[in-house]
Amino acid sequence: MTQKKKKIILFVLGLLLCIFAFIGYQFYKYFYKSNIKIAETDYLYIPTGSNVDDVFNILEKKNIINDINTLKSAASFLKYTKVKPGRYKISKGMTNKSLINMLRLGNQSAVRITFSGNIRSNEKIASIASRYLESDSVSVLQALNDNDFLGKFGFDSRTVLGMFIPNTYELYWNTDADGLIERMYREYENFWNDSRKIKLQQTGLTQAEVSVMAAIVAEETNVTDEMAAIAGVYMNRIKSGMLLQADPTVKFAIGDFSIRRVLNKHLDYDSPYNTYKYKGLPPSPICMPSIAAIDAVLDYEHHDYYYFCAKSDFSGRHTFAKTLAQHNSNAQAYQKTLDKLKIKN
Repeated sequence: MTQKKKKIILFVLGLLLCIFAFIGYQFYKYFYKSNIKIAETDYLYIPTGSNVDDVFNILEKKNIINDINTLKSAASFLKYTKVKPGRYKISKGMTNKSLINMLRLGNQSAVRITFSGNIRSNEKIASIASRYLESDSVSVLQALNDNDFLGKFGFDSRTVLGMFIPNTYELYWNTDADGLIERMYREYENFWNDSRKIKLQQTGLTQAEVSVMAAIVAEETNVTDEMAAIAGVYMNRIKSGMLLQADPTVKFAIGDFSIRRVLNKHLDYDSPYNTYKYKGLPPSPICMPSIAAIDAVLDYEHHDYYYFCAKSDFSGRHTFAKTLAQHNSNAQAYQKTLDKLKIKN
């Protein structure tokens, strides 16, 4: 082989090597080089009904991609054509391939929603849910007030508060309003396990009635270790045919929980929720009962108390009494403290 041929061969090989190196670099740049310019993490929210162009537009507006064109090329090569809505975590160092595969497979990150006890209205549930989900508060509230839909689960717009068990839940951002309620019903079913159902039978109440009583107990006190004793008072009143005479039900009926002193004018308010006027439990929970309150009703204390009154030291605790005379004495001490502090309502 002549020297000239060797040079030609070496030149061709060198040229091919350069071409392959260029192709390799382009392949690396398009698929394996980081294309994210954020310092830590961010989240991409893809609304329901979006197409691929919408996704690229959202990414461009967020300004977190170094080279949108290489991302588009990678998406085309990886056949990213069907968009899956949701909330996706974008991390520092992600490549086009890892980002597109995450979107293509729908590997979204869940949101955490906390429903705390003592939520008193469907409007409040809707407001909380809409902060974390794609659905707006109007959509969630419509579902919470849809008696035909709720009827499938044995609830209606008034009793649905009892379906929600206060806790922190992980859901996908694009969970719709119906999906939220369906998930809460599954959680409700899981909550009422065999152990709680055995205790339920011993109370003589239904699950719905336990929720109603637990809501009253939860509004009466924040002191967990008193809840079972207060539940015991209400169980004694129910069994003896007494009126429950629970102040929180009056506040709920009026629609004003800021009332510090429940007066005679409040007690005359005509409502099925006013337990000073109507016997038995109210028609539905007056708030979303806490787990502690539900368990307190299931494990209510068996005692001889029929009355209780807030202690005058405003500790949040209560003084319990067996007779009306004892209770009136306790109540007078509390009323004197309110008068001394000039608390009139």
